[in-house]
Amino acid sequence: MDLLDFARGPALTAALAVFVLGTLWRLAGVLLLPRLRDRSPAREGAPPPLLGALGTVLRKMWPRPEFAQATRFMTINSYVFHLGLAVVVFGLAPHILFIRQLLGLHWPALPSNLVYAVGVVTLASLLAVLVRRLTHPVMRLLSHVGDYLSWLMTVLPVATGLLASAHLGARYETLLALHVLSIAAFLIWFPFGKLMHAFLFVFSRGATGMRFSHRGVKV
Repeated sequence: MDLLDFARGPALTAALAVFVLGTLWRLAGVLLLPRLRDRSPAREGAPPPLLGALGTVLRKMWPRPEFAQATRFMTINSYVFHLGLAVVVFGLAPHILFIRQLLGLHWPALPSNLVYAVGVVTLASLLAVLVRRLTHPVMRLLSHVGDYLSWLMTVLPVATGLLASAHLGARYETLLALHVLSIAAFLIWFPFGKLMHAFLFVFSRGATGMRFSHRGVKV
C-alpha cells in the first residue's frame, strides 16, 4: 500500500470515525450539563426560546459599537477566512464528489479558478491570524498550545490543497496524499480543540434555546 492508498483508506476512515464519535461525545456533554430553571417570566410578545436564542447568535456576530474600531481587523479577517473555507470545502468539484460518495449529497461546483483564488485569499487570511496572535501582547499572553495547533490543523489542508492543485514541490500523488492526511489530522483534532466551536456555539445557544450551568458558570 502506497502513501496515497493509506491516506484515502485507513487514515481517512479512522479520522472520520474519531470525528463523528468525538463530536457526538462533546455534544452529549453539552446536553448533560445541569440546566438552570428560567426564573424570569416571559415578556408579552417575546419570541419562542429557540428564535430568541438564534436572534442572540445573530446579534453577537458583530461587535458592539464601542468595540468595533478596536476589533475591526479581527472581525473582518475572521469572516474572510471562515467564508473562504466554506467556499473551498463546498465549492470545489473534487470535494463535492467526496461528500457525495460519503453522504449522497451533491450540488453544482464553482469554477475551479475561482475556488483556487479564494483558497489563496483564505491562506493569506489565516497567516494574518497567526501574525496577529504572535504580535498582539494580549493575544500572545492568552494563547496556548491548543490555539496554535488548531490554527495548524486548519491551515495545512488549505496549503497542501493549493500545492497539489498547482503541482508544486513534489509529485502530484504525494501532494494529494499529504492533503488527504492533513484533512484526516483536522478531523481527528476537531472534536477535542477549539475548532469544535463550529458546533458548540450554535448547539449550546441556538439549537437548544436553553441555559446551562457548569460549576456555576452560565453558558
